[in-house]
Amino acid sequence: MKFRYTFALGAPLMGANAMAADLNVTIDVPQIKTAEYHKPYLAVWVEKPDQTFAANLAVLYDLKKKDNAGTKWLKDMRQWWRKSGRDLTMPVDGVSGATRAPGEHTFGFSQGKAPLGNLPAGEYQLVVEASREAGGREVVKVPFTWPAKTAKTTTAQGQEELGKISVQVKP
Repeated sequence: MKFRYTFALGAPLMGANAMAADLNVTIDVPQIKTAEYHKPYLAVWVEKPDQTFAANLAVLYDLKKKDNAGTKWLKDMRQWWRKSGRDLTMPVDGVSGATRAPGEHTFGFSQGKAPLGNLPAGEYQLVVEASREAGGREVVKVPFTWPAKTAKTTTAQGQEELGKISVQVKP
């Protein structure tokens, strides 16, 4: 009898772990041939179908500037800034980080854990915005369904400041 009681209490916990979903994002930062190249600032967030803000996933900027001066340029990522950036005090634990060199960068997020948290089931868009000093600005959106019933990968292609953006959702 004691064994059944212990198992009955543990069963919901096992089910919660088995039902946790993952969101993996791969962002290609292309090498741009220019006389003055600066690593781009990047903001990655989730929007609802009506384009309202749902969650910040990553904000990459120049963390090494004296007196946190790198935050001065965050507003150049205009869409992100208007949706949620201006309401944040940087750095944000688990969200903000240093800019990245050209190449492919992967970020992983799990249901129930920061920064994704407990995103309700539904249709969403992952939004990636890049802005580069002495360069351009670009926004790429990738639709996805959360949580997925089966593993699914969706991609979109940037034109200049961003390369291929891939969103993989796993049940």
